[in-house]
Amino acid sequence: MTAHRYYADFPLPVHSSLDRTKLDRAFPKVAAIFREHVERAPVPGCAFGIVIGGELVYAGGLGVRNVADQTPVDQHTVFRIASMTKSFTAMALVKLRDAGQLQLDAPAADYVPELAALPYPTRDSAPMTVRQLLTMSAGLPQDDPWADRQLALSEAELSQILLKGLSFSNPPGVTFEYSNLGYAILGRIVTNVAGMPYQAYVNREILTPLGMTSTTFDSAAVDPQRLAMGYRREDDQWVEEPPLPDGAFASIGGLFTTIADFARYMGFLLSAFPPRDDDDSASPIRRSSAREMQQQWRQRALSSTRPSPDLPALVQGEAYGYGLACSRDSALGYSVAHGGGLPGYGTFYRLLPDYGIGIVGFCNATYASPRLAMEKVFTALRQTGGLTPRTLPTAPILRAVQDTLRQIYETWDDAALQAISTESFFQDMPLVKRREQFRRLRADFGKCRSVTPVEPENALRGRWIMQCSKGQIEVFATLAPTNPAKLQYLQITAARRLSPPSSRASRSSSR
Repeated sequence: MTAHRYYADFPLPVHSSLDRTKLDRAFPKVAAIFREHVERAPVPGCAFGIVIGGELVYAGGLGVRNVADQTPVDQHTVFRIASMTKSFTAMALVKLRDAGQLQLDAPAADYVPELAALPYPTRDSAPMTVRQLLTMSAGLPQDDPWADRQLALSEAELSQILLKGLSFSNPPGVTFEYSNLGYAILGRIVTNVAGMPYQAYVNREILTPLGMTSTTFDSAAVDPQRLAMGYRREDDQWVEEPPLPDGAFASIGGLFTTIADFARYMGFLLSAFPPRDDDDSASPIRRSSAREMQQQWRQRALSSTRPSPDLPALVQGEAYGYGLACSRDSALGYSVAHGGGLPGYGTFYRLLPDYGIGIVGFCNATYASPRLAMEKVFTALRQTGGLTPRTLPTAPILRAVQDTLRQIYETWDDAALQAISTESFFQDMPLVKRREQFRRLRADFGKCRSVTPVEPENALRGRWIMQCSKGQIEVFATLAPTNPAKLQYLQITAARRLSPPSSRASRSSSR
């Protein structure tokens, strides 16, 4: 790959006030939340962990991994994580893409010959692509009940399914619909392109580099004294669900792992943020590719809920990335998550990339997701006051524009404004009118006593307040993509104007 130049002074988000001391105070409550989940769900056992700054800072186990011998769960107990496996499949595809061995926008049939003669639902359907399979938009139907029982299928049996043709719920590329079969096809693509079984490639290229030594697709490879047996509830009794064997559908949900191991994976995904300059050659995939996986590629839903009339509404937009659900809500901002459910297991994890924190939970009961418990955990952490997002420093060029605009406000200078502005800036408001705007502001608001630091939206856009003798002025500036970046848009708003003193107040002050 050809090296490229980069800005030495590009602003990178930093944690200015992440308070671990405050967050640690919530840990007893975290344990209580998961304990309540175990009792109310109910589930035989549950393991959980919190990752901050790439490290597993708090972990625990509740209940039992085996009902028969009542052995307890801990962070080293091995659970099947079901569909949480999908992002490992996606990562394998992205790694092959980065190596130049496949293209995400190529038809899937280029890598799976069994799809070459696949009939599509409409005459104008384009062939489904690798990217559409990754983002659950290939037109295949939701298939959880059926696919969950296909893990043990052989490669030959998967080929037969594909050769017989597939039933579509939509034409490819139209909308989101969760498809396990789509991820089974992606597993086949990894096998064909890598020239080795999908499981072997994931183990060699992802699990081993991350040091996930207790993670495997083969339940027989797990120490029986560490394996969390799967269960379903039947007639008020726990009935054991034998682990489904590993096979051609492993790429949809076959991995077994521990909290301690999975924390390494969570730490790697979180480490992709923010973009920065240090080396990433030892990582399983590039940081930029890990960020690519965690973007909203296919919209899923938009919702607004209000727990009670006295609380603000929670607005959430949901989408799908590459093997990862990506959402943005009005409480915590951007998050990345995925759950998993198979006979015997229910799992979930959620990452907050802007905070550098993630939470994971594994349970050994059919489809018993700890998702709701996890939402309560985030609430508990937020209530400590220690859960704060990264802040973006102001880029030097944006700060320089702020300084120049303040000087121009105090002492107008045509040449100074022209020096920092694009030609188009004066097409939107001629120089003479801009000069008059500043003159009126100075007359109405008086001398500028101070300015607040820029609140940057990004490296080239931000706002600040000018504190003047007669009130406040809000300034919003956007710079153009020229080199050097120059002012292309400026909005000045009277934020607050001080009222003149009343006659009584004037008399009082004159005494």
